[in-house]
Amino acid sequence: MEEKYRPLSPWAYFGYSLLFGLPIIGFVFLLVFSFNSRNINRRNFARSFFCAALFWFLFIIASLAVAIFVFDFDYMVLLNYLK
Repeated sequence: MEEKYRPLSPWAYFGYSLLFGLPIIGFVFLLVFSFNSRNINRRNFARSFFCAALFWFLFIIASLAVAIFVFDFDYMVLLNYLK
């Protein structure tokens, strides 16, 4: 089977998930693998991981916006707590 179409093992998916979960280096590898066409399965997994991460980021931002504006959340308490 050609390298481009070779399937990834379950351990490869696990390892890539750990790699992509790293804060800065993981994001760099995520972008590199998303545009790399050496292995289509790895490229598609990186793209799906990016879409899921983007979805959760937007969901958290929307949840914070609802908490601040709808429930009159005092965000200064949260900022003081984080300091």
